[in-house]
Amino acid sequence: MIRALIVDDELLARRALIRLLRPHKDIEVIGECGDGESAVLASHTQHPDLLFLDIRMPEQDGFEVVAGLPSARTPAIVFVTAYDQHALQAFEVHAVDYLLKPFSADRLSKALDRVRERINRTVDPNTFQLLLAELRRSAEPSFLSRIPVTQNGRIRLLPVTEIERIEALGNYARLHTRKGAFEIRETLQSLEQKLDPEKFVRIHRSTIINIDLVQEVQPWFRGGHLVIMKDGSELRLSRYQHDAIEKLTGRLHR
Repeated sequence: MIRALIVDDELLARRALIRLLRPHKDIEVIGECGDGESAVLASHTQHPDLLFLDIRMPEQDGFEVVAGLPSARTPAIVFVTAYDQHALQAFEVHAVDYLLKPFSADRLSKALDRVRERINRTVDPNTFQLLLAELRRSAEPSFLSRIPVTQNGRIRLLPVTEIERIEALGNYARLHTRKGAFEIRETLQSLEQKLDPEKFVRIHRSTIINIDLVQEVQPWFRGGHLVIMKDGSELRLSRYQHDAIEKLTGRLHR
């Protein structure tokens, strides 16, 4: 039995991972931690064989957790994160795998196969370089196609094509669809970098829209514009968003 500890500051992410692990009968989840400091303590007291480790967390990040692990019995490490820029550093600390959120059950199964190999000491010495090359290939180009949201107490993978507009709420974002609105813990700036710029454009510091769901763009006073969505919503397009104006007017006149 492989004893696993899940470390992530988002409760929903921990719960989703636990559900995906249930079919793997040789994996026993012995605990959860919501921050780096408690993860280090749990690693010293519970001695897990496997650590599912987020990178961006309060108190200590994932790499600080790795530095604080017991040297005599270091668990296999699988990083689980929404950010691909830490991959090289992850493999430098000998991580077994690097899962980019959101990931599928099949992708998790591959990671667990690598964990089993590591624990059985049969891992290929070239595995880390192969994994890094695989990650780079999958990330070029890589835009979100689905976003995990909570609906009726369950996590649903929302296709980005259903999103009409995204509204900034501090460190959160509200995704508006025809079937309702969903809030996620992600900044508008972060989402803008992950969405296909050919499909989504930022028209204001607090608004991103789905270009395919725009009905028309109307001139407004003081050099601004008004964006009319297909559902009738009227949104202000900042006069400073020159790229957005060109992209929207160009698309509508094709």
